[in-house]
Amino acid sequence: MQSQQEHAFEFTGKGWEYFRIWIVNLLLSILTLGIYSAWAKVRRLQYFYRNTRLAGAGFEYHGTPIAILKGRIIAFVLLLAYTIAGQTNPLMAILIFVLLAGVMPWLIVRSLRFKLYNSSYRGLRFGFAGSDGAAYAVFLLFPILTVLTLYLLAPFTHYKIKQYQHNNSRFGDTFFRFDATSGNFYGIYLKALGLLVLAGVFFGISAALHMPVLMLVLPLFYLYIAGFLSVRLPNLIWDKTGLGEHDLYSRMEVGKYLWIAFTNLLGIVFTLGLYIPFAQIRMSRYKFSCMGLLAQGDLAEFVAGQAQSDSATGEETAEMFDLDISL
Repeated sequence: MQSQQEHAFEFTGKGWEYFRIWIVNLLLSILTLGIYSAWAKVRRLQYFYRNTRLAGAGFEYHGTPIAILKGRIIAFVLLLAYTIAGQTNPLMAILIFVLLAGVMPWLIVRSLRFKLYNSSYRGLRFGFAGSDGAAYAVFLLFPILTVLTLYLLAPFTHYKIKQYQHNNSRFGDTFFRFDATSGNFYGIYLKALGLLVLAGVFFGISAALHMPVLMLVLPLFYLYIAGFLSVRLPNLIWDKTGLGEHDLYSRMEVGKYLWIAFTNLLGIVFTLGLYIPFAQIRMSRYKFSCMGLLAQGDLAEFVAGQAQSDSATGEETAEMFDLDISL
């Protein structure tokens, strides 16, 4: 029986180091009217991937700016057509909206394939094998049903999206698995709804007692609910995700997350936005410090075995994944 080994994720990015990348990206994107933003995205992702480490090795991002730029041009043209039609021909706007909704699942699949194929760990690339048919159910049918049921299906739709994404993702030729149930998602959303109802009751009591000072506490309720969802949902998703026989986990805490988010916001406000890159580094460092992999046996041997297996099945052509819509 193989022994279980725990490997914690680590994020080694530094604020001032990333600030130099961020400020150059921002200035060049402004000077080029947004064209450089594709190159900026590649530089940003390469930095964050390279500084995300697991068991002593970092991740790599291989996406090209041209592929990202093509995707953004397509998205811009589609949105521009919809905007112009909405101002000149409402019927045409409806037709374009239906067209956009119809093509969206297809674009999302291409975006997922691009992102995963251009991500690697120890020289071995990830991949995505989700079908277009399943994507139309997950990204079109279920959202429509969610609206028709007054969002009662929202947790179920969220569950189906994550199930589709994770079960169809792979590292080498080993697929990820998603063991969560829709009940897990409903449990978290119902708790958040309960907190929201409690906030409403508190608001009503404050108004009835003519104590507006108590209403100042109300925003804290909403901040806590936002933090609750931002922590509990990722924890659930990663706790229920595995790679073959290996298991991932996330152990973020609501209190720590809210403290980092709140102090980051203060820093951004008081520096007129210049603290943004430091805030991103700080939050990323916390999130990854709470994540890890429970490996069954030696992780290096597993990766080496994947590399041998992957090379035997043949490489996928990059031309299949040369479009990124950033969806």
